[in-house]
Amino acid sequence: MNKTIRRASVFALLLVFALLLRATWVQFYEGRALADDKLNRRNAIETYAEPLGNIIVAGKAITGSAVTTGGDLRYKRTYTDGELYAAVTGYASQSYAPTQLEGIYADLLNGTDTRLKTALDTVTDKRADPGNVLTTIDPDVQKAAYDALGGKKGAAVAIDPTTGQILAVASTPSYDPSTLTDANTAGTAWKKLTADSDKPLTNRALRQPLAPGSTFKLVVAAAALEDGLYSSVDEKTDSQDPYTLPGTRTVLKNENTSAPCENATIRVALQYSCNNVFAHMAVQLGQDKLRATAEKFGFNDDGQDVPVRAYPSVYPSDMDESSTALTGIGQFDVTATPLQMAMVSAAIANGGKLVSPHMVSQITDGGGDVLEDYDDEASSTRIVSSSTAEQLQSAMQTVVEKGTGTNAIIDGVTVGGKTGTAQNGENNSKAPYAWFTSYGKSDSSGKQVAVAVVVEQSDAARSEVSGNGLAAPVAKAMMKAALKS
Repeated sequence: MNKTIRRASVFALLLVFALLLRATWVQFYEGRALADDKLNRRNAIETYAEPLGNIIVAGKAITGSAVTTGGDLRYKRTYTDGELYAAVTGYASQSYAPTQLEGIYADLLNGTDTRLKTALDTVTDKRADPGNVLTTIDPDVQKAAYDALGGKKGAAVAIDPTTGQILAVASTPSYDPSTLTDANTAGTAWKKLTADSDKPLTNRALRQPLAPGSTFKLVVAAAALEDGLYSSVDEKTDSQDPYTLPGTRTVLKNENTSAPCENATIRVALQYSCNNVFAHMAVQLGQDKLRATAEKFGFNDDGQDVPVRAYPSVYPSDMDESSTALTGIGQFDVTATPLQMAMVSAAIANGGKLVSPHMVSQITDGGGDVLEDYDDEASSTRIVSSSTAEQLQSAMQTVVEKGTGTNAIIDGVTVGGKTGTAQNGENNSKAPYAWFTSYGKSDSSGKQVAVAVVVEQSDAARSEVSGNGLAAPVAKAMMKAALKS
């Protein structure tokens, strides 16, 4: 054979082998990545070839599927009361990645979860019937939260302290997920929502931690009682009024200058929300002990799944004493979500035990058979002793009965709470945040609920912004809905 021809033949064979090697690599190693690529249109076509499974509230589907007109995506997602439940469902879009429960259970809802396949499905490679997600949300409590928040920018969470079931997750302003489902119109809606300065796509209840202000005083009080710094909520504290922050000339004043805050008991200090008492108490305990108690309640947990991943609430570290003092009143770098502050009240209401919060009770296959039961899997952790919890319950009841939380009083319900008005912006230049966290227990049935509400912004004048004025009425509406007979 001619030498030139032989060399050309060898070179051609090498090219063939290279092509075969590359094809093998793409098929067996890169195939999954290509299949999962968000730009792969076949994924969307497959997902929306059949109706999706549903998200269920109190036995009724709040989602659905509708036939589309034109295009290669046969179905699109629909929502009932979309704005009301957006903070729960999130959205399933033909154009954008799903969020919230829609995202977490995407495989279950579109039928690709391997747990849904029957033996015949496996043999025929047929797509299984989609499953459903059963939530713990109480529609009455959810609506009460959403309606009471109204036009205010804020959020609210309600938890059953005895079971950990989340009864409401509300965030306002909200949005209608239906505007994002259709590929033909989603782009315009997306631009409008992302350009909105009020950030309606943000789940404020779970994923926007803010300074909790005086509601954090419950954590400080719990730490002081657990540590033995004070033996009861009725023992006088060592508290100067006014209080000068350690190492500074900054005088920390109380909102109510006539309140009996000097050497006040914990009960009185919570009743009048005495800054001097809890700032000094934080210094007496030290940041390490206070952080340890905060973390028992759930602060600094970057893995808080309910099952939506909640943004961590933070108790800071590496502070000087003046900063530690400010953390005692829920300022400096302390942040909390409404979920976190609801967990604080829930643990206190439940005798010091925190049942893991969750807003999905079960997931089922298309026939209704349970694949996973989250109610059965809920764990309980002791946060504080039963004695500490009982004392804090009593002190919180004093706050509502004759303190700063009187707007939360409900006939026939024992209510305990704590208000908070947190500074916002440099030198408190912006409107403060209004907080209220509470628990309610029906005097007739014994049924309980724990609630936390934050109002970031409202039409109220700055001088009228308070936890009792803005947040407590929202909490009251939620507690009444949860405890109705």
